[in-house]
Amino acid sequence: MTFSFQAAVDERGFDAALSLGPTDTVAVMGPNGAGKSTLLSVIAGLVRPDRGRAELNGRTLFHLGEGWERWTAPHHRGTALLAQEPLLFPHLTAADNVAFGPRSAGTPRRQAMEQAVRWLDDVEAGDLADRRPAELSGGQAQRVAVARALAADPGLLLLDEPMAALDIHSAPLLRRLLKRVLADRPAIIITHDVLDALMLADRVVILESGRIAEEGPTRQVLQKPRSAFAAGLAGLNFVVGTSAGDGILASRGHIAGHSEDPVPAGRPAVAVFPPSAVSVFLTDAHGSPRNSFAVAITDLEPHGDQVRVRGGGLAADITPAALTDLGLVPGMTVHLVVKAAAVSVYPL
Repeated sequence: MTFSFQAAVDERGFDAALSLGPTDTVAVMGPNGAGKSTLLSVIAGLVRPDRGRAELNGRTLFHLGEGWERWTAPHHRGTALLAQEPLLFPHLTAADNVAFGPRSAGTPRRQAMEQAVRWLDDVEAGDLADRRPAELSGGQAQRVAVARALAADPGLLLLDEPMAALDIHSAPLLRRLLKRVLADRPAIIITHDVLDALMLADRVVILESGRIAEEGPTRQVLQKPRSAFAAGLAGLNFVVGTSAGDGILASRGHIAGHSEDPVPAGRPAVAVFPPSAVSVFLTDAHGSPRNSFAVAITDLEPHGDQVRVRGGGLAADITPAALTDLGLVPGMTVHLVVKAAAVSVYPL
């Protein structure tokens, strides 16, 4: 195990634990205020927790509480933090920025500059070596920042929404770059973009209110979410209840569905189904086994070539023609209908 972490910051209501293997990339996701930045700040040494312990490659980063008072300064931790903004030194060239880490560790200038050139070439920014930050675009500056972080040879790379400040043209380029450079090193990336998690991460951790609400392999979490936030990321309807027969019993009544494995009756469970499987009717529908929910429409949103109808915490995707034919408007009461065969039920 390369990295292990457990820490509590009482003032922020934060208490979480996680671990990484030698080549793991973990995406940390969650709503605003969930504790994502606190997690990175504690690991990097910018926030001191009230108690906890972290180790990186056998070295103790901190061990606090229970009679322990060990704390490693940020610059001795072997971690590198890549923020939303590149934060390059404005008076230095791109090459000098990248060489800064090796130079700070005592590497002779000539050798540090040779390393800097190699890292700039590796992030496809070799032609930017002599430019200063003011002469770089946002995407170029962020590539130089990646090279600077990697040149420090960190034991753990920390990325705080690295694509957030980039335009729609630069973000895909950096995402492809990160996929390549993170392939053989441990990293934690904070992101709000499900595409970042799918492309870059082996595992996903969902933080809510300072606690880990869910974690697991990326595709598993997005295909079978066990938290409302993960379901929202995956674009799925998510209803919590207790297992009951062929479905669940929830606040909105019995929801029929199917399970890959039987779920014992009375156990906390969820019913999950995609908006594309939901039909919208003006009156209650009858026919084959279906679930029907009477809801008041709250929002009508463009969603690709369809329209997403939201109401009662649920969503349905319909065509613009169907929207016109039904005459849907916010505030109208409709019935969202989904067949039991389209509803997956599994333990919470």
